Amino acid sequence: MTILIIGYTHDKYDTRVLRTVQALSKVSKVIYQYLTYTDESPYEEGNVRYFPTKCVDNREGSPLKKLFDRRPLDKEIYRLIATEEYDVLYMHHFLATIPLKPFEIAKKRGKKIVYDIHEYHPQNFLAELSGTTGKIKERFIWNILGKQLRLCDLGIFVSEEMRDDIVNTLGITIGKTFIMPNYALMSLKPDINKKRKEISLVGLVSRKIDEEKKLLEALITDGFLFKVIGMDSKEFDGVSHEHVGFLPYPDMMQELSKSAFSLISFNTLRKRKIYKNDLYSLPNKYYDSIAAGTPVIVKESFVSMAKQVRDLGLGVIINPLNVEESKKRILDAYNNYENILKNIEKHQDKFVWNQDKEQKFIKRIEEITI
Repeated sequence: MTILIIGYTHDKYDTRVLRTVQALSKVSKVIYQYLTYTDESPYEEGNVRYFPTKCVDNREGSPLKKLFDRRPLDKEIYRLIATEEYDVLYMHHFLATIPLKPFEIAKKRGKKIVYDIHEYHPQNFLAELSGTTGKIKERFIWNILGKQLRLCDLGIFVSEEMRDDIVNTLGITIGKTFIMPNYALMSLKPDINKKRKEISLVGLVSRKIDEEKKLLEALITDGFLFKVIGMDSKEFDGVSHEHVGFLPYPDMMQELSKSAFSLISFNTLRKRKIYKNDLYSLPNKYYDSIAAGTPVIVKESFVSMAKQVRDLGLGVIINPLNVEESKKRILDAYNNYENILKNIEKHQDKFVWNQDKEQKFIKRIEEITI
């Protein structure tokens, strides 16, 4: 069996994409397309044939310009889907300028199709568009997403809540889905003796914390340090913080393991309060935090995460706009810290990728080929 994995605009080492490549290459041949901004040549290593596709580096451009510049990239990837010999097409994202054609040509060629939906596409795609234009875009993407999923043999989602919302909206068969969260790659046993009185915000993408600033200032007054690991931007201006730059994954996990709490409360879009990509996601930073042995401070509107934190006792749930109540909850949790660490140690394995989870994933992919 050969599986064509389309990473699209994800780089070669994207955690979620690379995990699927590494897992599936254990039982089949894999052709792996990924994005590069430099000149790279295809090569083969073990069961994987690597297929880098170069794109214009326009990460700072307007949404519509970025979309326009995607056309050559999309055309090249479509040619790959239309001409390569494979049994299963595994899409990690749709091609922005031709969102339906890859699914249609793969189905016409008799291929099985797996669609790994990392994001809540109707809102996340061209998320910067607002007003009437944004509403028209959302209706268009909902229509496209429904057609894509009906052509698929399996839809993979990051959380049950995101799956259920999309399935119920589109009327997709529940049996054709699989939940694969953004599991951490490793775990560290919680050690209360190494903990510092600090709150960390970790990740690659800069987040908007306008609603959290007053709460952070109040906690800093109470003796906490606010640390940013990875990203740094003007979004953090006005809040005293320490910045630690990008670290290799094991080093990032070690740094995060020393924090008393990991902050997972933010807005991706300043003007949009109901952004389901945040509400229903279980991001890498959430899984990494628990795996690093660090309790989380989660915004109550982040439905998927808040439910787990509440049910398993993994940290604190806050409304950042209610500063005094949120501060009290965090201080109470800090006073009950040892019990929270015991909960994290008890449930940590649920948040880490392991052989059992890998085998369940591989089995589910193999089932669609029978």
